[in-house]
Amino acid sequence: MKLLRAEISPHLEAILSQMGVDKAAWDPLLQPSREASQGDLTLPCFPFASILKKAPQAISDDLAEQFPSIEALLNVSSVNGYLNFTANPEWLADSVLSNQVDVGSALKNSGRTGENVLIEHTSANPNGPFHVGRARNAILGDTLVRLHRLHGDDVRAEYYVDDMGKQVGVLAWALENLSEDEVNELLSDREPPSERWLTKADHQRVRWYQAAQVLRKDADEDRKAQIENEIGTLVHASEHGDLGVLESFESAYTPVLDGMLATLSRLGISYDTFTKESRFVVDGTVADLMSTLDALEIAGTADNGAGFLDLGQRGLKGKTEFFYRRGDGSSLYATRDVAYHMWKWGESNRLVNVLGEDHKLQAKQVGLTLEELNQKRPEVLFYSFIKLPEGKMSTRRGNVVFMDDLLEEAHAQASAVVRELRPEYDDEKVAKIAEAVGTAAVRFNIIKVSPEKGFTFRWEEALAFEAGSAPFIMYAHTRACSISKRAGTLPTSPVQCPSVESMPEGLVELLRLMCTHNDVLERSVREQKAHLFALHMLELANAYNGFYRDCPVVRDGEVDGFAFSISEMARELMRSGLEGLGITPIEEM
Repeated sequence: MKLLRAEISPHLEAILSQMGVDKAAWDPLLQPSREASQGDLTLPCFPFASILKKAPQAISDDLAEQFPSIEALLNVSSVNGYLNFTANPEWLADSVLSNQVDVGSALKNSGRTGENVLIEHTSANPNGPFHVGRARNAILGDTLVRLHRLHGDDVRAEYYVDDMGKQVGVLAWALENLSEDEVNELLSDREPPSERWLTKADHQRVRWYQAAQVLRKDADEDRKAQIENEIGTLVHASEHGDLGVLESFESAYTPVLDGMLATLSRLGISYDTFTKESRFVVDGTVADLMSTLDALEIAGTADNGAGFLDLGQRGLKGKTEFFYRRGDGSSLYATRDVAYHMWKWGESNRLVNVLGEDHKLQAKQVGLTLEELNQKRPEVLFYSFIKLPEGKMSTRRGNVVFMDDLLEEAHAQASAVVRELRPEYDDEKVAKIAEAVGTAAVRFNIIKVSPEKGFTFRWEEALAFEAGSAPFIMYAHTRACSISKRAGTLPTSPVQCPSVESMPEGLVELLRLMCTHNDVLERSVREQKAHLFALHMLELANAYNGFYRDCPVVRDGEVDGFAFSISEMARELMRSGLEGLGITPIEEM
């Protein structure tokens, strides 16, 4: 709790400096308590034992005895060598009511300039619809964009369009060479395309891509060789900047990309800029980069004429050769990625990439190469993959859960719940609420899991509307909105904070969480861990429900001014927090 830390730090510094302990030794150790029962901040005294020649418990006892009585503290305790500080709930309430807890966009007006951040996420090959596995990148990336903005940073969301690789080459070849009848025959052992998506190009064109993959695997040897040669020729031409081929690739993938973006839009995901991979080939940047790499002291040439950097000389373990040029002189994807990052550093002073865990080696290679070129590495958020109960999802194999289908199912299930709870709502209102609740349930199911943890996707978990889900937070927000509307029509008593002794548990817990709200937001942004903020929002919603139980805002036809003020601040924190998670803060459910 930074608000409390600012109050107690000067006193700690004065006491510990007299004892002979410098601020540098204790300041990093003063951290939020692990358990609420221990207090709000804790200072372990074990590191000072060798300096002061005393037992940790004796040190913490001395500190507790010497610490002055200040308004911000309810008590200071010494337990097993730990010095624990508990905030005074009256002081917490005053901090909330005096607007020391910034809410959402208020950060942008508080004198903070924020950082200039470019977050690149998603960048999926535009060869088919989004499936649930792909969507983890987009949902995590978009949530980071939103949380950075909530924190007051100037953020640019970037989509790097892979417009010249093998995947796009296969799609372009298939659209040019396969008829609809051939596609249907090649995919006859699979489920037919859903009639729901007959007009959505990503769902239609992926069948051409999948059919081509079947041919590449199952055709006779001569046919396979012919197909590989034709696709290879297209990809080779694209990598040399052939504008005609690049235009044909763009014609092939653009309708697919548009369909993918439409799906993401339904999840509240959008981008500020799109940058094509081919840009850096066409404008000569990649050719110049390869010449620069050729001149580096760690550069080498393979027997086939390919150029590489020996990154083992820079500490890389395992696969140490980073190939940046093929023997025919064309660049590789990673080479173009280096060029792209050099360009991005000219656009922003902080770069964040969201990548699957299978990109770790390439990210290391690109990072070391950038450092060799006197550039900084980007920050990278790696995430583990989502699996189906029977195995990993793959557009190539066709065993996927498409995000479009998941969102339709989420909408249908949410509609059923809303109709049961609110039979008086008309179809339009039910549809609006169901869309918000369904998409929120899907997003939150992914956000709340730490990125490095893989998990198995299950429909019943994604669409759960009980505690631990986005709808749980949304419902707490709608409860606060309902109170706000009702209070606006009734007389209100003056704002008078109750004494500590008369404060119920629900109120104290809500005040504590409100005063740590921006601490959690800052940590989530600093460490790129959106799940921390998501879990905090669950706690905040739960605490608000406890406050609602313990502190009636309206009593005997009159609004309690204090309780209403706290409720309104909590409502604003929940609203902005939901928006930070990409969840629509609807006002009734």
